Amino acid sequence: MLVLLGCKKLHAFFFLLNPAPIPNCHPPLYKSFSFLTVSLCIFIFIASKLQDMSSLGRTGVRFFHKLNAAIPADLLEKGQNRVIDASLTLIREKAKLKGELVRALGGAVATTTLLGVPLGHNSSFLQGPAFAPPPIREAIWCGSTNSTTEEGKELKDPRVLTDVGDLPVQEIRDCGVDDDRLMNVISDSVKLVMQEAPLRPLVLGGDHSISYPVVRAVSEKLGGPVDILHLDAHPDIYDQFEGNKYSHASSFARIMEGGYARRLLQVGLRSINIEGREQGKRFGVEQFEMRTFSRDREYLENLKLGEGVKGVYISIDVDCLDPAFAPGVSHIEPGGLSFRDVLNIVHNLQGNVVAADVVEFNPQRDTFSGMTAMVAAKLVRELAARMSKL
Repeated sequence: MLVLLGCKKLHAFFFLLNPAPIPNCHPPLYKSFSFLTVSLCIFIFIASKLQDMSSLGRTGVRFFHKLNAAIPADLLEKGQNRVIDASLTLIREKAKLKGELVRALGGAVATTTLLGVPLGHNSSFLQGPAFAPPPIREAIWCGSTNSTTEEGKELKDPRVLTDVGDLPVQEIRDCGVDDDRLMNVISDSVKLVMQEAPLRPLVLGGDHSISYPVVRAVSEKLGGPVDILHLDAHPDIYDQFEGNKYSHASSFARIMEGGYARRLLQVGLRSINIEGREQGKRFGVEQFEMRTFSRDREYLENLKLGEGVKGVYISIDVDCLDPAFAPGVSHIEPGGLSFRDVLNIVHNLQGNVVAADVVEFNPQRDTFSGMTAMVAAKLVRELAARMSKL
């Protein structure tokens, strides 16, 4: 059906499936040609559909906004409430079950728990990060590698890593829920994970706008600010980018305004303008740019954070890495960190890591082999080991 829709004419489709023999061509060769042509047709069609899907949420919102004048506002709100309640109920019950199982096994002080937040509409460029959580999960358990982290923790042990699935962001937005309310729903989902000790949330984005509601939830649940280690090519600290206060380029401005972080260290910066630097000074952000990384390396690979606050939050934007290591991102910025640079910083960090996120992986720009998915998965695996305590 996909190919039928993707090809302009039905007879052209049938020719692709069963072409006439090519003169002087060995039968297996022209059959291979047929297979490759059909495969290319399928690939082009699916790629075009995925690109179109990036705007579905906004289309749904506009549709419901048009209906607001025709239907009672309280009726729409009640329907939205039901969808939100159902979405949070699923997260709540899965977190409760996973928490009960981990406690029954015993011996876990902290268990890393995956929570997907497939949100992409606050991206200023491409919205492909909304599709990231499933391929990251697939890569985590890929048979090409084993399930042991570099420091020797076994990910198949549910006391090390468990999963409560994805918050259905698209379904919520399709009901016309605006971003003010959506951010609250994301925060609520994180709190539901945290209330089931010893679970600690590791959130899979999604674009970087999700960090604001996640950090807010962590700070509110723990009763105070955290220290944040933020690895990124960009500072994401605009006051409002393109008029959007929830833009992925403004998430850390919201975090600092809310008082949810005491210290914010930004590492890997190499696309920062005047406003980024001025906002950094305004909030007292410690910004480490790539142009001085060789000088800063020793300090950054021996960080000590979290003393006197509620712990450490780590936010990793995949584009902190040089695109040679991670090409599947929306904003490609050459001159970034190596993968080992990032792992050295994370592995050597001294502090109690209470939560984390991995964001801005864009599957629509990844290589055919899924290279960036494997990179994002490796980041998740090593963060999981860093956060869990047995």
